[in-house]
Amino acid sequence: MSILVINAGSSSIKYSLYDANTLTVIDHGIIEEISNHHEGFEVMKQQLQAHKVDIAHVTAFGHRIVHGGERFTLPTLIDDSVIEEIKELTSLAPLHNLANLEGFYAARSIAPNAVHIAVFDTAFHHTMPDYAYRYALPNRLYETHRIRRYGFHGTSHSYVSAQAALLLNKPLNQLNLITLHIGNGVSACAIEKGKSIDTSMGMTPLEGLMMGTRSGSIDPGIITYLANKENMSMGEIDTLLNKQSGLLGIAGTNDMRTLIDSAQAKDSNAQLAIEMFTYRLKKQLGAYMATMSHVDGIVFTGGIGEHSAPIRTLICAELEHLGIKMDEAKNTLHHSHIDHDESSVKLLIIPANEELHIALQVKEILG
Repeated sequence: MSILVINAGSSSIKYSLYDANTLTVIDHGIIEEISNHHEGFEVMKQQLQAHKVDIAHVTAFGHRIVHGGERFTLPTLIDDSVIEEIKELTSLAPLHNLANLEGFYAARSIAPNAVHIAVFDTAFHHTMPDYAYRYALPNRLYETHRIRRYGFHGTSHSYVSAQAALLLNKPLNQLNLITLHIGNGVSACAIEKGKSIDTSMGMTPLEGLMMGTRSGSIDPGIITYLANKENMSMGEIDTLLNKQSGLLGIAGTNDMRTLIDSAQAKDSNAQLAIEMFTYRLKKQLGAYMATMSHVDGIVFTGGIGEHSAPIRTLICAELEHLGIKMDEAKNTLHHSHIDHDESSVKLLIIPANEELHIALQVKEILG
């Protein structure tokens, strides 16, 4: 028995194949620059055959679906009615949900007898209270269009919070955590007794913290200003905010390693980009600590969160008054525990493994 986890993007497919009993990885890879998903699955089929695996005989597929709206709060067996509901949610994540579905169609065509299960990025955040997820807009916009905050990276935040409980040797339902997923996409999550109570991304992944190419939260008035002053269309503004802003917009690159090297060489734009990036993360930490009764631990995950000691240092600098003190020696060596003995808040580095978390959820459904 095997479980194949699929993350289908618009022009790429990431996959991880697991033994369904032990959840050990049999194979994983990424197929890039595909013209369509059926073509991508044919390439995957050939790659899996090298490991003596026939994709047509895979037991179950776990499909990452970005937006589940208010309807999907648990892993869900995909059938025709679920497909239609996912389609209806594409207006909330047009770049993601359609690509995710194309991946499902390709998988179903090549393995029609397998179980296909959708795991939603937004699901973990369905426990947010209404005062955290509602926008201060007229009620009719929520009632008619479900305009609200949904949050993303839920699979990552859920996985690392469970791993944090293991590292801290304490039940997850007795822990208060702040998890920081820091990669090209960036989000923070306040987790109280194992449940998400707030997160930085909103109705779309654009809201919140500064990211690789996304602006994060800005004054909404900037949008109308750009439309009037620059004569920009809504599509052009959307591209600007999602693909041309963030670290890239300030410093010309969204590669943090390059930025750190350039900042050390006194590149003022690189220095500014890093200061903006870490300042906003520090503010988010403070905001969540203010709203939670206490915080047991802070988790760093994602490509930058796991691998960039300088960024972790800047985020935690001068936060001793909040009980946060980093052990720089451990931080430099990327230990799993990087808090100083004098820190009342545990500081953890936990590698992201969304694929494994999806496989775990699929295995639970399989029984």
